[in-house]
Amino acid sequence: MTPANSQQVRWAIADLAGFPDNGNRYEIIDGELFVTRAPHWEHQDIAGAIYAELRTWSRQSGLGQAAFAPGIIFSESDAVIPDVVWVSNERLAQFLDSSGHLIGAPELIVEVLSNSEKDKKRDRETKLKLYSVQGVLEYWIIDREQQLIEVYRRENGVLKKVMTLFKSDRLTSPLLPGFNCQVESLLA
Repeated sequence: MTPANSQQVRWAIADLAGFPDNGNRYEIIDGELFVTRAPHWEHQDIAGAIYAELRTWSRQSGLGQAAFAPGIIFSESDAVIPDVVWVSNERLAQFLDSSGHLIGAPELIVEVLSNSEKDKKRDRETKLKLYSVQGVLEYWIIDREQQLIEVYRRENGVLKKVMTLFKSDRLTSPLLPGFNCQVESLLA
């Protein structure tokens, strides 16, 4: 028998303190808990490649910093661990808390899709909405199976898909003056 009046559990950041450190990623989006295993080796390789490109460009330009799998705490009920972010020096000074977590939106977030349909849907729908609401300026979704990158940019306050890049294309961004890399080199 099920109760006639059930309430959905809403998770908060404080709830994560009691979770085991077992290699799983725990994220909360709009109070819903998402638990994923450590990513696939190729997933990490691609995330590492884009991080390396962004880090090299950032050191040369001096405009900001890239981070690999940082924690971002948007609110008590919204905390995520994207694969890679890039944040300007100004936003970093404004949004980095004493625990080393971002508490506001970086300019750029990159997610590499995992294998499961559930994880793909979370990155393409749930996280896209969250990042849009929180003020992310650009969002790159890297699909290693399809060998492409979907680029979303903020237009009229919303992240909208503006292009799909394939292996033969070059990845650039108006956020990152002078940044460019061959898509194939990221996916190899």
